[in-house]
Amino acid sequence: MSLRATVPDRLGLRFALADAWHDLVVGGRCIGCDRPGRLLCPDCRSGLPDRARPTPPSPAPPGIVPVFAAGPYEGTLKQLVIGLKERQLLGLRGPLAGLLALSVLEALASVTQTAAGPMVLVPVPSRPSSVRERGLDSTTAITSRAAAMLRQHGLDVRHHRLLRTRPGVADQAGLDSRQRQANLDGSITCPASGIRTLARTVPRATFVVCDDVITTGATAREAQRALESVGLGVRAIATVAATQRRSRVQM
Repeated sequence: MSLRATVPDRLGLRFALADAWHDLVVGGRCIGCDRPGRLLCPDCRSGLPDRARPTPPSPAPPGIVPVFAAGPYEGTLKQLVIGLKERQLLGLRGPLAGLLALSVLEALASVTQTAAGPMVLVPVPSRPSSVRERGLDSTTAITSRAAAMLRQHGLDVRHHRLLRTRPGVADQAGLDSRQRQANLDGSITCPASGIRTLARTVPRATFVVCDDVITTGATAREAQRALESVGLGVRAIATVAATQRRSRVQM
């Protein structure tokens, strides 16, 4: 099954008029190319990935399940993530959810032979302080919308916020893989209330951890550990984008 990140353009004049309106009234610009108009112009929209691929972090944390991403964390994908998370550009939720849905589709294909029941998407939890500061939990927002998109295509996909962060988790920016792992060790929990609700509504399920970007894999692996610690089997990790490891130039 192929799922485009956004609905294809049908009427060029309609979108041209929409761009003109946004430029005149809203003053918007494309997040990818800075063209006046909508947050994502037709050219940048058509350039988004149309499928996801396995993208394990390197080096991968021990025991991490298969990881999928729609593309590298650069260019338009990077600007989409930053635009929603840091600038609260809510119009980007749809394109980002579509990209995450592509990764979920690849994860679904990889576990079809052993999966039982519906697929449950579980977003990596954000720190409460970050959510308060930004006024938005971007990962939860795009995970919920991705699940809705997939249901519209006839797939039995749910979304549940099962995970919480413990107090005292530091910002991950600037930390290497070992420091991230130490910072996150035991930092995510799966409260019993969420499990009870899940047991009533979805007695059998396949679980997929969802995030916007995977870097070292430490956060996703900790989310996986928290779910597995209460008996919930995680089959894959689905993300919008993955950072690329840069090799040092040999002199």
